[in-house]
Amino acid sequence: MVQKDKWAWAWVPVLYFTQGLPYVLVVTVSVIMYKKLGVSNEDIGLYTSLLYLPWVLKPLWSPFVDLKSTKRKWFLSMQLLIAIALLGVGLTLPTDMFFTTTLACFWMAAFASATNDIASDGYYMLGLTEKKQSFFVGMRSTFYRLAMVTGEGLIVVLAGFLENRYGDNTKAWSMTMTAAAFLMLILTVSNFFVTPKYETSSDIVTQKPKGFLEVFSSFFTKPNIGIALAFILTYRLGESQLVKMAAPFLLDTPDKGGLGYSTEQLGTIFGTAGVIMLSLGGILGGILISRDGLKKWMLPMVLSLNIPNVLYAVLAMTKTTNIFAVTATVVFEKFGYGFGFAAFLMYLIYIAEGPSKTSHYAIATGFMALGMMLPGMISGYMQQWLGYGGFFVWVVIAALPALLLLKFIKYPADFGKKTAESNE
Repeated sequence: MVQKDKWAWAWVPVLYFTQGLPYVLVVTVSVIMYKKLGVSNEDIGLYTSLLYLPWVLKPLWSPFVDLKSTKRKWFLSMQLLIAIALLGVGLTLPTDMFFTTTLACFWMAAFASATNDIASDGYYMLGLTEKKQSFFVGMRSTFYRLAMVTGEGLIVVLAGFLENRYGDNTKAWSMTMTAAAFLMLILTVSNFFVTPKYETSSDIVTQKPKGFLEVFSSFFTKPNIGIALAFILTYRLGESQLVKMAAPFLLDTPDKGGLGYSTEQLGTIFGTAGVIMLSLGGILGGILISRDGLKKWMLPMVLSLNIPNVLYAVLAMTKTTNIFAVTATVVFEKFGYGFGFAAFLMYLIYIAEGPSKTSHYAIATGFMALGMMLPGMISGYMQQWLGYGGFFVWVVIAALPALLLLKFIKYPADFGKKTAESNE
């Protein structure tokens, strides 16, 4: 018989590092890879934004993950599938149809990663007591962020090193994605050995979800749900476009309005200082909300998410390539994003309160992903239409809908105060 909390110090870090790595590879690293392989900004913005779709739709099959087999079998199977999909990216990059084949592999990885998220989070709630869930939430968040550092930093730096060594971007990225596939395989094997079989223990009672339609209808009949969903969809209206075009802006040559940075420089700035500040912003945001409640910090956090984007507009219009100015811009933007995102996550937790909390949180995060996907799809077209300078001004203006909706959304002023709940 397996008791709750067993081996948590071993499996929580590995499980959440494994959750974060495929997400950053699919959503962020793919953008950099396609840019270095000559894909247009329009195609990058459209097709890599569509890769968000599995995270948008994951509530549709989350009850199925609960009903069929165990969560441990689900996440181990999905992690293995992700490794295979990443290997497919690496092996098909040298082909003439690389864009189509690699997108298909990224799609496979995205669906597997979204399903892995469902199973991993369910396993976390099942395998730990409530006290330990609170205790380990900081660790799971830390290792999720470390996966971001690995993806946006180390893996991109490796690609840049190989680009310089071979003088062939295709070969460099093929080797990089193959290496990422083997890293994913190692993590899958590690999870196989460190995660206990909680769900087969007679000491642990597993709860099955309510009826499929009841779960959804109870979410969409919550009070003021229309305003709430509008706020969720527009909270990151600007940021969702900036995140798609920030890397192309730094990588594009000056004659195209970019700053002409190398892949290695981009990986170093985004994956080290950028992710560190993102993590610090998130940690500080969580501390302040737990101390004072959500109401006091909602407006400052919405502003912190959007005001630093002004610095990108300044860089683009002045064509400043100074490494300190560029790094400072990324640092402020990432810190502001982490700080502002803390309020967003706490609001999502509030929306999910009540019966079927887990499923409702999955639905809320699905709308969150939709709010990233749709604006991201048009980001490349907006950038080509407006130029980088005009585009980043538009990104700043896109903060207005969420600010206007702030006065209409309803939640307890002290929600989140001294709460034990958190998320990545």
